[in-house]
Amino acid sequence: MWIHPEEVLLAGALWVSERANPFFILQRRRGHGRGGGLSGLLVGTLDVVLDSSARVAPYRILLQTADSQLYWNIACGSSRKEITEHWDWLETNLLQTISIFDNDEDVTTFVKGKISGIIAEENRLNQAEEQEEDCGKFREAELKMRKLFGMPDEEKLVNYYSCSYWKGRVPRQGWLYLSVNHLCFYSFLLGKEVTLVVQWTEVTQLEKNATLVFPESVRVSTRHTEHFFSMFLNINDTFKLMEQLANIAMRQLLDNEAFAADRSLPKATKTLKNVSALKRDLDARAKNERYRTMFRLTQDERLDGHTDCTLWTPFAKMHVVGQLFISNNYICFNSREEDLCQLIIPLREVSIVEKADSSSVLPCPVSISTKNKMNFLFANLKDRDFLVQRISDFLQRTPDSSWGDTNPLSLIGHSASASAVSESTQKGQHFHPGLPTASQGLLALYHRDAPEDLGPKAMKEKMKEESWNIHFSEFGRGVCMYRTSRTRELVLNGIPEHLRGELWLLFSGAQNEMASHPGYYGDLVEQAMGLCSLATEEIERDLHRSMPEHRAFQNETGIAALRRVLTAYAHRNPGIGYCQAMNIVTSVLLLYCPEEEAFWLLVALCERMLPDYYNTRVVGALVDQGVFEELTRAFLPLLYEHMQELGVITTISLSWFLTLFLSVMPFDSAVLLVDCFFYEGIKVIFQVALNVLHDNMDALLSCSDEGEAMTILGRYLDNVVNKQTVAPPIPHLHALLTSGDDPPPEIDVFDLIKSSYEKFGTLRSDVIDQMRFKQRLKVIQSLEDTAKRSVVRAMMTESAFSIEELEELYCLFKSKHMTSCYWGSSSSAAERHDPSLPYLEQYRIDPAQFTQLFTALAPWICGGHTPTLSARLFRLLDQNQDGLVNFKEFITGLSGMYHGDMTEKLKLLYKLHLPPALCPEEAESALEATNFFTEDERGEEGKEGGVDGEDKKEERLKDYKYYLRMWAKVKELKTETIKDLPRMNQEQFIDLCKTLYNMFSEEPLEQQLYHSIATVASLLLRIGEVGKKFNNGGRKTDDPVQAPPPVPESEEEEGLGLGCSGESQVCRALAEAQLEPAAPQTSDEETKDDTSVSSYSVVSSGSLQCEDIADDTVLVGSGEQRQGSVLDVDWSITFEQVLASLLTEPPLVDYFERKRDLQSKMDACKAQRVVERQMSSTSDHELAQQSI
Repeated sequence: MWIHPEEVLLAGALWVSERANPFFILQRRRGHGRGGGLSGLLVGTLDVVLDSSARVAPYRILLQTADSQLYWNIACGSSRKEITEHWDWLETNLLQTISIFDNDEDVTTFVKGKISGIIAEENRLNQAEEQEEDCGKFREAELKMRKLFGMPDEEKLVNYYSCSYWKGRVPRQGWLYLSVNHLCFYSFLLGKEVTLVVQWTEVTQLEKNATLVFPESVRVSTRHTEHFFSMFLNINDTFKLMEQLANIAMRQLLDNEAFAADRSLPKATKTLKNVSALKRDLDARAKNERYRTMFRLTQDERLDGHTDCTLWTPFAKMHVVGQLFISNNYICFNSREEDLCQLIIPLREVSIVEKADSSSVLPCPVSISTKNKMNFLFANLKDRDFLVQRISDFLQRTPDSSWGDTNPLSLIGHSASASAVSESTQKGQHFHPGLPTASQGLLALYHRDAPEDLGPKAMKEKMKEESWNIHFSEFGRGVCMYRTSRTRELVLNGIPEHLRGELWLLFSGAQNEMASHPGYYGDLVEQAMGLCSLATEEIERDLHRSMPEHRAFQNETGIAALRRVLTAYAHRNPGIGYCQAMNIVTSVLLLYCPEEEAFWLLVALCERMLPDYYNTRVVGALVDQGVFEELTRAFLPLLYEHMQELGVITTISLSWFLTLFLSVMPFDSAVLLVDCFFYEGIKVIFQVALNVLHDNMDALLSCSDEGEAMTILGRYLDNVVNKQTVAPPIPHLHALLTSGDDPPPEIDVFDLIKSSYEKFGTLRSDVIDQMRFKQRLKVIQSLEDTAKRSVVRAMMTESAFSIEELEELYCLFKSKHMTSCYWGSSSSAAERHDPSLPYLEQYRIDPAQFTQLFTALAPWICGGHTPTLSARLFRLLDQNQDGLVNFKEFITGLSGMYHGDMTEKLKLLYKLHLPPALCPEEAESALEATNFFTEDERGEEGKEGGVDGEDKKEERLKDYKYYLRMWAKVKELKTETIKDLPRMNQEQFIDLCKTLYNMFSEEPLEQQLYHSIATVASLLLRIGEVGKKFNNGGRKTDDPVQAPPPVPESEEEEGLGLGCSGESQVCRALAEAQLEPAAPQTSDEETKDDTSVSSYSVVSSGSLQCEDIADDTVLVGSGEQRQGSVLDVDWSITFEQVLASLLTEPPLVDYFERKRDLQSKMDACKAQRVVERQMSSTSDHELAQQSI
């Protein structure tokens, strides 16, 4: 490639000149191409250690002038072919021009200008954004990675680092390349080359640790091995990037969604050295994620920037030091000291932003006013003008809101009055403002008519309300409220019942989401209600199991509201749909919130606060279960060992986390934990869970089995009471069943919460996030292993492969599916992955990927004919005609080729040359493919193999017993079904012969096989001819070859006797069938273009029939060559005739009955990338030798 001219002082150091003229020198890096001895080894080592560009570009062209000691590097190349093209261009276009220059400086200036012009033109033509943003040094590293590890252009490098890889006890200094989908390492030290490629989807553990053997290292674990890397310049930066990439890979395994670069990322103000656009993208994602988590913002919120500042807090009469964050919809502040002050200002609430007067006491202040008359004063801003301009830009894009930031209940009332929906319209809608649950929670509905309670508990509740009212007057109310340590104290003391819904909505961030999506819930309900799906069926089943002890859900009002919220969410997020435990949580939300608010709280829970908890495999809950085990080991090590022996932790924690203790604790107590959860997040659930174990430690240590431990914990949680509740007690069904004769003492829930903060309050959210990442790798890989075992068990009964072979085949098949996630394909991987299907059918591949696997694994390799054969087998296996093949279908086809008997293998080969495999357009013949491997049990019902659409639908509706009976019937009729196969015409037969010819081209007994197939082909052609003449006997009385019915058998015997003269028979038979104008036309010229030319040296000079069969112009000839196409229609043979003829040739029988080695092919397939990389470097070396 041409490069911007660079000065070179020592042209001969470490380089060897190979060509030269008065102005240019072509050089090769010492030691490249042809060894180089010790100096070559030293140079190669230096190149790797110092990250020299010569490692990827070992050739270069220098510009030289007679009078100057300076040289200019103007081009480099990775191969001799590339650099030679540049050299030839220089000699052709520049050499004569610059030879007439008088001044050497003019020569240098002219050449540098010319090269710069070429580069500019190339950059103009190549408009790829990544290449424009990435610096030249980084693009060079990306090119180096692709060359070293055989990666395609679609694989994007994120960053690379110098480090040591520990191979045994010896560190190998080299370079670690982190791409989107792979971790790669390369080292070359004194002739010892180390290459490592690990897919991120294979990583099971990623740890940063420091031991005596491996000082401050990163350990990367896969299922089979561990890799240690150390001696990083900045190990924290490297490890964070590794975590991000591993997380992306786990998300691919979960959702099958490819990594998509952020195209809207603003361009860097200056080109950062060795930092790619992808690295900037990932850094921005990490910052966005921290920002959203800190302030509970929606997933689409993007941080624009942050700066240090101070905030005037009127309640404390002081300036608080912290950071100001600006994003597209919010201005947020967080104090440097934890819990001192936090503030969220939605831009939709902002009315005025202005620069206040600056003074020595208050430098560079900015005042922000909101629509509900709150003012916020920020000071000590470094770049105030720029900040105000950014806020103004965002304000201009913010849609104007018609209401201020007030109590959420007033939002509902306002929208209801504004919409003025008529009664007739309301009757036709599932959700409308006239519904009781549209404006208030279920508890408010049932307490509306209750007499006023003046007891001590009620007075305590009123005192709580008054405390919150004082807080609102001092700190503000709504989204813009100052959140301080005082706010946390009030939450821990319990939120008053009628404020609970408002504050849940506020602390969870759901209020922001609801305000930015007015009318969304109502529209969603109308779309979702009435639709039938698996999720709606499960919802209907669980509706009456949701808090049945509470009277709010003992009538249709509560049940209907719960149905609408769950159905609307399932419609919004079909990836989750509905999961058990969602009904319990949603029931509690509906008690305190109107429907729409409950819906948005559910959105916040499922998508932000409890990520992946409620998907089909409850991954998030399993992850937190692992985190809880790790926390138990850290805080309660003695108890952890005993609990692990009993296996209790995994049993109890899942129900605790999925329902936030609502299903295992009395309702009035558990709802206080929900209060704390919405304010503090998941850490409070971990704290309380640890405290429960701590309080029962002595009893648990004396347990001898799991059941006893479960009983102890169950009875403890049943007796956690809320003595301050004003609501009538709700019976807890579990408590009634486990109370026993001597119930344990009651535990006050407030004491439990307070104790959990005292003992385990040191837990930090960032530490929990780090532990979650570690556990996520374990959980997802464990689920993948479970899926693999399920698939292998299911396929063991349907194929003859061993367990080990099926496991390896599953891994290869799945890796092909996964590559489509990140290297593109004709259809997206997400479309092909349906988690609702059985594991056998979840992963599917397209024709191109199937061809790659077929070529690598199939025992029938036919040279250039292999892709055609693969495409036919794909069509045969693609039973539902969707252009995709699942693992079950793939194994069925492969098993037939490896473990079927000769009849089954020949039957497969026979069917590959008939519709639908041969003619994909003939859709009506598709059912033949469906019944190929299970045999056609419908011989009497449909001789042509076709079935109408209604029969297909009926078959799908049959139960599993029908399929068992069908399978038994298939086994009984196995010997009879070959008669039901359709007859093969002449063109299909010649195509079959061509396939067989190509299959034998690399066999040891090539000549004998060719001779046998020639004999069989000749025999079958004559059988078909005789059959045609016999069938048309009434029309061809003058034909001398006419014979009675027994003739085909006598002809077959005659053919067997004349097997030695098979060549002449095929030539004569082909001539009679008018497949070619004349036999002598088959010449050497026709054989030159054939893909199997090498095999002709083995065949005798008279084997013209082999050349005829292999020649494409004969087999797929034009209409001009087939003058007798009308007669060809009557020529046909049956599968029995093909089978009987092939059985007469021992070489063919031995070929099809021989056992094939699948293991070697699988090993070769796994090592394919390494082989390709070595081949590319070898071919480069050979090219270098030839050029010299």
